Amino acid sequence: MPWNTPGGGQGGGPQGPWGRGPNGPQPPDLDELLRRSQEKMRRVLPGGGGGSGGGRLIALVAAVGVAIWLGTGFYRVQPDEQGVELVFGRWVNTTTPGLHYNWPAPVGEVYKPAVTRVNRVEIGFRSGTDFGRAAGVREVNAESLMLTGDENIIDIDVTVLWRIKDAGAYLFEIQRPDTTIKSVAESAMREVVGQTPLQFVLTEGRARIEQQTRELMQATLDSYKSGVEVTQVQLQKVDPPQQVIDAFRDVQAARADQERLQNEAEAYRNSILPRARGEAERLIQEAQAYREQVVADAQGSAERFTSILTAYNESKDVTARRLYLETMEEVMAGMSKVLIEPGVAGGQGGGQSVVPYLPLDRLIREPAPRTGDGADMSSSSSSSGAAPAAQGNGTATPR
Repeated sequence: MPWNTPGGGQGGGPQGPWGRGPNGPQPPDLDELLRRSQEKMRRVLPGGGGGSGGGRLIALVAAVGVAIWLGTGFYRVQPDEQGVELVFGRWVNTTTPGLHYNWPAPVGEVYKPAVTRVNRVEIGFRSGTDFGRAAGVREVNAESLMLTGDENIIDIDVTVLWRIKDAGAYLFEIQRPDTTIKSVAESAMREVVGQTPLQFVLTEGRARIEQQTRELMQATLDSYKSGVEVTQVQLQKVDPPQQVIDAFRDVQAARADQERLQNEAEAYRNSILPRARGEAERLIQEAQAYREQVVADAQGSAERFTSILTAYNESKDVTARRLYLETMEEVMAGMSKVLIEPGVAGGQGGGQSVVPYLPLDRLIREPAPRTGDGADMSSSSSSSGAAPAAQGNGTATPR
């Protein structure tokens, strides 16, 4: 033994492991230690020593051990978790956030998955920084290429967001939940796209496809009792295959030009038609106004003629003379003629010796008399009982 090497103790004797030499400290006696411990325990236990004391000690130790073991069954569920209790490997209960108790291991077991965390499934691509520095997205054509309802091929990248709504069903009703959810998402997307034309998928059908895919996914997962809720389906990319994308863009540009021209034609039509309708309405209203005017004039003329006829029947001479004078007034109103009474300035039947001054040149240069002036002159001519100047010798012709 290493402690038996010579020269270790006094007098050159061997040395032990607890001291130096045979005269040093000796190792403790294990039997003595056990005996003293038993005596102390007997003093503590009621009834003193004896054979029954050892049994009580064992029972006490066992009871303390069982109490400690049972105390390990308390557990806490965090606000973002659900507790799934198992007894002998069987799912028996699902608990909410807070302090709960279940049989401790190995009888019971508790799983606490996070149920508020939103998980992500990618179809048609893989995102991440480990795919290279230049591009952070890697395409997976086996998942992204799909057949549309009009037998065209389209390249679609989809992102599915989901969370756990029933932790027990999520853990024990399906195997490999992530793989199952991804397979269901891809299958639902292919089914919806396979029933939709290509043009509708590329233009205004994105929101509708997302909604239909989410509803179909949720129905399928509920039939599996997966305990999963699909919160959102997002179409990240919707393009034709790379081999024909240039030709397809040309077609799209032509269709955009067609729609633009159609919109311009619609705008032009919308600007022309209201003006045409307004012009037509204006002409109709003017025609109606003209018709009403003509009818009113005709009715007025008829009423005037009726009134004249009534007056003529009552006094024929006066009415005939008045009509004659009014007619001559209208006819000769714009003529450059001067009417004088017979006998004036030495005319027939006159007896005056003084020739009055008649400024014919000024009367000719001034505008012809209107209705009122002509009426006065005609009245003055007719009041003396003379015939009109056109029938006598009293007409003066200007130079």
